[in-house]
Amino acid sequence: MFRVRVSRIESIQDVDGNLGKRIELIEERPIPRFVVRPQTEEAKVVQDMLQALQQQLPMFPARGQFTVPKIILFLTEQEYESLGIDFDVNQIYEVALENQTIKFKKSV
Repeated sequence: MFRVRVSRIESIQDVDGNLGKRIELIEERPIPRFVVRPQTEEAKVVQDMLQALQQQLPMFPARGQFTVPKIILFLTEQEYESLGIDFDVNQIYEVALENQTIKFKKSV
């Protein structure tokens, strides 16, 4: 079992003209925490700048979390409805791969 977060949901149209959704799920894993003390003043300045960027810009991963693209679903509207899951951006799901099936469970 692993955990994924809904990163992006986009409207798409397949080659037959059917409307659907592209759902991007990224894996969440904790990063081992260790403190690196810079040896030089220049290294300390670089470390401080990177920490400031991580706080200000959402494209940089937050400290303690690392995201890896895991699953991208391309579903028609009918397939999305029959799946029975209302995906929301930033919602976290637990994913289990069992007996040739993929099961999603909303994480609380």
